Amino acid sequence: MSTPRPTPSETPSETTTLWRPTGPEELALVRESGWSAWPPRLPEQPIFYPVLNEDYAVRIARDWNVKHSGAGFVTRFEVETGFLRRYPVRQAGGETILELWVPAEELDAFNAHIVGPIEVTHEFR
Repeated sequence: MSTPRPTPSETPSETTTLWRPTGPEELALVRESGWSAWPPRLPEQPIFYPVLNEDYAVRIARDWNVKHSGAGFVTRFEVETGFLRRYPVRQAGGETILELWVPAEELDAFNAHIVGPIEVTHEFR
């Protein structure tokens, strides 16, 4: 008798930790999703860009989001590593300024590969 194969949802997968600096409006939409998904992009936002290190996310949340929105937040979340391989790492400045560029039309698929909740790690006002 053969052992049944696990379904994909039962198969543990390797994950990659990503961070996302965000303002209060986007964070409210993440909260509405049950901390499980990023909201659709606005027409003027063709790219969703999570970042690869916490320090870079802190700088954006503290230095940009607070100035433009009155508050900035850093979120941390896990995404299946195999899925992320389709997005090349982009260096957006210095050595540690690393981002993934996810086209807005692929955000639903990206959200489907988030593992666990999106968590707030820092808050700036």
